[in-house]
Amino acid sequence: MTAGIRPLADGADGARMAVGTLTVIPVRVERVDRAVAGWAMALAPAVGLVIGVAAAGVLLLAGAVGLSPLLSAALAVGALALLTRGLHLDGLADLADGLGSARPADGALDIMKRSDIGPFGVITLVLVLLIQVLAVGRLAEAAPLTGVAGLLTAVAAGRLAITWACTPRVPAARPEGLGAFVAGTVPWWAAGLGTAVVPLLAFLGWAEGGWFVLGCALAVPVGLAIALGLLRHARRRLGGITGDVLGALSETATTAALLTGVAAL
Repeated sequence: MTAGIRPLADGADGARMAVGTLTVIPVRVERVDRAVAGWAMALAPAVGLVIGVAAAGVLLLAGAVGLSPLLSAALAVGALALLTRGLHLDGLADLADGLGSARPADGALDIMKRSDIGPFGVITLVLVLLIQVLAVGRLAEAAPLTGVAGLLTAVAAGRLAITWACTPRVPAARPEGLGAFVAGTVPWWAAGLGTAVVPLLAFLGWAEGGWFVLGCALAVPVGLAIALGLLRHARRRLGGITGDVLGALSETATTAALLTGVAAL
């Protein structure tokens, strides 16, 4: 394969890997290596946009048939969980249990590998899901397109946090697993490009006014900042990233971005 064609093939394989890894959609991935993994993690915000559109459709449809904004929001957040197989939420719960155990890195990682969920994980899941539903409900209450803009921006920002966590200088916590496979595979320029593009989704909420658009756009760096703060803590406690850490970062950035959008109303 020529040098000009190989990046295109890597990108296509990476797109399939991104969909297969980050969603419930079944795809056939013919080649998986670190070059493909880099594309997959770089394209994570695009996958977030796809599932965000689906969840936004649920939000709009529920509102159109007369359901309250809060119930519509619950259905939209539930749709996101279904579309991702709940993997990001599971990662959030596992990381909460691992960090909450106050054990050394090896012990915390062992806890995170267990199939059960402990008290820290349960509390974290309940709080995060409650905040997400209330935030999406408040956005949808303001106007349908406001809810769509806030939801799409937040979901894409959540996946952008995964992209940044896979840039150089971020090690893996274990020598095996998803974290080891994707650690350091995303070039800085790809993460920067995603950070420049994702805030443009905020313009979908223009009907609410320029102040909301600005606040919704700022939700992206705010969500990233909080997620990267969690990443720094996870690196200090665990030594690097795992698949669970990536899922936790996604949910953290999504939640923070939704709250920022609500604050801009």
